[in-house]
Amino acid sequence: MRYAALVISMFLLIQPANAVATPEIDPRASLSVVQQWIYNYRAKPDYAHVPAAVRVLFHAQSFKEPENSGIYLGFIAGAIGSNPAKAEQLVNSFFPVPPEDEWVIVRAIAYSGLPDWRNLLRRVAPKMPGRRVMIDSYLAGTLPTLTAIPLEEATPGMLEKLRGVFTKNPFAKEERKLNTSLTFAGSQDLLDTLWGYYFATGSHAPILRIMQMLPWSKSRDTADRLTVGSMARYTLASYAVRDAGLREFLRSELARQPAAIKAPSISVLAQAARCGVSASTIAGAWRCGVVWNAWAPISIPM
Repeated sequence: MRYAALVISMFLLIQPANAVATPEIDPRASLSVVQQWIYNYRAKPDYAHVPAAVRVLFHAQSFKEPENSGIYLGFIAGAIGSNPAKAEQLVNSFFPVPPEDEWVIVRAIAYSGLPDWRNLLRRVAPKMPGRRVMIDSYLAGTLPTLTAIPLEEATPGMLEKLRGVFTKNPFAKEERKLNTSLTFAGSQDLLDTLWGYYFATGSHAPILRIMQMLPWSKSRDTADRLTVGSMARYTLASYAVRDAGLREFLRSELARQPAAIKAPSISVLAQAARCGVSASTIAGAWRCGVVWNAWAPISIPM
């Protein structure tokens, strides 16, 4: 579990159920204030204060470790994509950006889902000359957008394996290549990125993507799949505790999902129901968070 996502989920578990107001953001505010503001944002979007919130994130060096900043990256991407007419104005309001954090702006634009994201990236590129290679890679399609990242690497079929056997030079020296492919199964921070996008937009598209990872929570194939699947299950239950809209969406999807997704989705709803009763205190919220791997099957009213 990534620290930022864990902190926000704990805020969610202990805050009152009717805490939907989105307070204004002081650029001097603490990171914890911005984290709670991000969670509450979708209930009452406060687009005008997104720049101030982003400045707090930069000031707090939230992107110093990219693998721990997915939730913030996803939120910025979602904010950019949520209002195409004002997207360029919003992006320009983020500058000046510390040079070491410019990658955040580049990737957030590419992940925004804007139909015209490439042209927006071209227009702001002169502000970030040090990120020319990264920008060109996104424009050329050699780096994927968020929706283009596969769940996991495709397994080669029998024909592909046979073709490799018969076309391989038996006298050539074997070269070990570093696997640099980006997948949700191999990158835990991408799960946080989907949650950040949801917080900014309320879109169910990232939720559907997260639901596709739920079968991995029972995986015995790789540790990565098991870890990401368990995190998907835990975060869905944690956020569903105080998000009635999310619970309703999960219920509405049960009839449409295959058994491999439906079964863990029912468990998610059951855990959310149990935690909703006990999460009024920090101790209760913590208990809900640490027993995610011991859920018992419970019948959910359909």
